[in-house]
Amino acid sequence: MAAWHALACGALLRDRVSAAVCLAGLAPFDAVGLDWFAGMAAAGAAELRGSMAGRAALERQLASTEFDFEQFTPADHAALAGEWTWLSRVAGKGLEAGSGGMVDDDLAYVAPWGFDPSQVSAPVLLLHGGQDRIAPPSHDEGLAGRIRAAELWQRPDDGHISVLSAGVAALDWLQEHAA
Repeated sequence: MAAWHALACGALLRDRVSAAVCLAGLAPFDAVGLDWFAGMAAAGAAELRGSMAGRAALERQLASTEFDFEQFTPADHAALAGEWTWLSRVAGKGLEAGSGGMVDDDLAYVAPWGFDPSQVSAPVLLLHGGQDRIAPPSHDEGLAGRIRAAELWQRPDDGHISVLSAGVAALDWLQEHAA
């Protein structure tokens, strides 16, 4: 689930959400004062810029390019070679039927969220790798300033995947704050 889905539930279904954790999320595309593409790897930024041209343009772009694994940090590559190796297999399975899911995600990243993050009243943990080149840390830094009960855990040496190693601690936080 993308971070904004959890935040949407926190904003629009307040009576059902007691706390939320968002990992390596992107801020709204129209976030005021955020250079949305700053800090993204060139290939990822190009893909998301391509999504601004619509589904057909993005599908053509994805069909003509290969995924750039250099978007991942050395810590991400180590995580994917170790504890999180299964994640690559799952992602590969998700792409076997084509890039439709990736296209939908990319289009959603640049679409309006339909709510303001300041509407979230439940405690929110924003967990982010300080070296993330797919979803730059500035995105969660901006969200932390807009959500009243946000707590930002920025792990300076982690990237987009390696930050998952903090998942158990994040679940502990969630259990504590949801009680």
